[in-house]
Amino acid sequence: MRIAVDTMGGDLGPGVVVRGALRALASLPKETHLVFVGDEAQVAPHVPAAAVSRCSVQHAPDVVTMDDAPAAAVRRKPNASMVVAARLVQERAADAMVSPGNTGGVLAAAAFTLGRIPHVLRPAIATLFPTAANDCILLDVGANVDCRPAHLLQFAVMGAVFARLRLGLEQPRVGLLNIGEEPSKGNEAAAAAYPLLRASGLHFVGNVEGRDVLKGNTDVVVCDGFVGNIVLKFAESMLGFTRGLLRDEITKSRRLQLGALLMRPAFAALKQRLDYQEFGGAPLLGVNGVVVIAHGKSSERAIENAVRGCGALVQQELIGRIAAELGSIGGLLDKNEQRTDLGNR
Repeated sequence: MRIAVDTMGGDLGPGVVVRGALRALASLPKETHLVFVGDEAQVAPHVPAAAVSRCSVQHAPDVVTMDDAPAAAVRRKPNASMVVAARLVQERAADAMVSPGNTGGVLAAAAFTLGRIPHVLRPAIATLFPTAANDCILLDVGANVDCRPAHLLQFAVMGAVFARLRLGLEQPRVGLLNIGEEPSKGNEAAAAAYPLLRASGLHFVGNVEGRDVLKGNTDVVVCDGFVGNIVLKFAESMLGFTRGLLRDEITKSRRLQLGALLMRPAFAALKQRLDYQEFGGAPLLGVNGVVVIAHGKSSERAIENAVRGCGALVQQELIGRIAAELGSIGGLLDKNEQRTDLGNR
């Protein structure tokens, strides 16, 4: 198994990415090989001699920055690290790729280079989301701002496949994020997606309101990328906001400070459960290759988990499973809908 790692896209530099990826090797099969993609002069010094037998460096001098327009930059910079990593997967020189770079850039590089799995209309970014019960899968969280009913149906199918692999669930519960529980609620896409999901054969539990996501009654929450990205970013900001409020209250009295000391183990456990570094990265579901997008500010721990999770998806044959599941629901999709999207590849 060969995993291409984009070392240049992260905010903390190639050294953090290389060291984090090397940490993941301890829990991956012994035959796993890492291909570090980036400027060789900046990457090679971070690769210890002891690790040379299990990794190599693929020179890629350019970078798609956060300020670049993703699609234009991918076309203009064929030697950018994320583009070269995607090309390695397309050429079967690597089985998967991990990148902490510009999300739009990774999406463009993967879509242009790898194409889509047969039957897939639109790829979607899926992320693990903590709830009161267990983690759930939220998708799409940014790949598609506007969606049609057929897209939401396919997101649900791909999300269910990912939930089976990542969460170990035999029959994940799928919910459609909406403004009410009634089938007719929501915008046109959501209202039209409801009967498709009900007829899909998935364990569809109906519409899920925003207040219900954190209760853990749903294993896969489906929405368009506009809504999903807002939900994700709002949740991330609430963690820091709540931590700041709690810190302010604790400093108001000695008694509260003493109580906080006694509660420190509980606070530490809670922080670990909610820490994005433990989730590693978000897979881009639907492209014809395993692609994991890591957070731009990923630490060594986050990169380690992203590479480990990426390797697991290769071993679990994610691409073949998605293709098989989507093929089985092809009859639910309007033929005109399929022709429209497939013609825009």
